[in-house]
Amino acid sequence: MRSRRLRPSPRTSSRKTPRRTRTIALAAGALVLAGVGLAGCERTVVVEAAEDAQNPKCADIMLRLPDEISGEKERTTSSQGTKAWGDPNIAVARCGVTPPGPTTDQCVSVSGVDWISKASDEDDTWVFTSYGRTPAVEVLVNRKAESGNDVLAAISPALAAIKPEAECVGAQDLDS
Repeated sequence: MRSRRLRPSPRTSSRKTPRRTRTIALAAGALVLAGVGLAGCERTVVVEAAEDAQNPKCADIMLRLPDEISGEKERTTSSQGTKAWGDPNIAVARCGVTPPGPTTDQCVSVSGVDWISKASDEDDTWVFTSYGRTPAVEVLVNRKAESGNDVLAAISPALAAIKPEAECVGAQDLDS
């Protein structure tokens, strides 16, 4: 029996090819893993959707909200009608919350939009709820990280497109 010698086919250049192919494959795999790792750095902010988050006006408001507030970029959120900025969060907005009725809580007006203002009992968060507009928007602001006025100044123009149905009044505005 005659022994046959195998010659590399024209498609296979040399013995180094499998090693080179393996090296390229490993490098490509490392790049993919690095990309996945980098993408994993930004965590999704879990935010519960408001009751009326599917209101078409919420979609209009969300599209008008800024991509950045005080230098903090928008982050991905888990629910429709929500946005968050900063890591850690400086602010979280939810559209479609129940519109507040008349109240004695503090009301502030920013860029023509009225907001009911309350400090949260649980943590260092201010809770602002738009007043006199439907759908209503709730904004949670980390008061240790950012000024509520700065956040509302950035967000209020998005709500200004919705016509007010009511406005805040003070005791001085009421007839005796």
